[in-house]
Amino acid sequence: MSRKKLLVTGASGQIAGALARNLVQKHEVWGIARFGDAAKRRACDEAGVITRSVDLAEPDFGDLPDDFDHVLHLAVHQGAGADWDYAVEVNAVGTGLLLAHFSSVRSALVLSTTGVYRPHPDPWHRYVETDPLGDPTSPSTPTYGVSKVSQEAVARFCARQFDIPVVIGRMNASYGPGGGLPAKHIDRLIAGETVVLRSDPAPYSPIYEDDIADHALALLDAAAVPATIVNFGGDEVVTAQQWIAYAAELLGVEPKIDIVPIPGSQPGIALDVTKRLSLTGPDKVHWKEGIRRTVEARRKF
Repeated sequence: MSRKKLLVTGASGQIAGALARNLVQKHEVWGIARFGDAAKRRACDEAGVITRSVDLAEPDFGDLPDDFDHVLHLAVHQGAGADWDYAVEVNAVGTGLLLAHFSSVRSALVLSTTGVYRPHPDPWHRYVETDPLGDPTSPSTPTYGVSKVSQEAVARFCARQFDIPVVIGRMNASYGPGGGLPAKHIDRLIAGETVVLRSDPAPYSPIYEDDIADHALALLDAAAVPATIVNFGGDEVVTAQQWIAYAAELLGVEPKIDIVPIPGSQPGIALDVTKRLSLTGPDKVHWKEGIRRTVEARRKF
């Protein structure tokens, strides 16, 4: 992709922050978020991202240009509270207001989650894009699944209503030095704490932040009307037990793992990424290399 003008939402977050800092090396990148953490905004500014403070619960886009080539919408409300109305307002309605305002873009990526899939009892089941949707139970983020299903519906409507080519990427276990599920587990290993998992085995399709950036641009090229839906996970199915064991080996510690099942949750979230591979090509970062980089970064904190 030649140099483009990109708008990345949620730039204070783990995935979007890394994405914006990666893309700014070759593109003009604007990043919006509430930026309640000044340090995260400063990190974006220092990387060359042009930042603006925008709250998608009550968005004011007046301080932003109207000539973006593409929108990469990663902002999300993933709180622990039980306010479903607020979650839908931010994740779904906010998506509609964003796409309606920037309806002249060439294409838009809307980041969803594999948490929209109805739980399958087999932990090794590889979810495909046509699998049934549902509302998986997650005590830490109870409003997340249903509000992201709502977001997908709004994004699909906007693609048709405003003729915006849209691609909806269902993200799996994203990770890197800035965070993600494997990084949380690594932090617990470093602290000598027990890692709690919901099943044994607990398979995922983890994807490192560098591959997310590479694939995001390719997915923008695959955006369409009606919207394209694609699983946005890594090439390899890896259990949490595997990456914990490897990280523990690198750290020279003995891992402590406790299994606490969550009724109604997805025991595994492994993906069939055949469609994504056809659009983006393969990952460049093997999961062990990604874990090694993450360990090196997290042990310094």
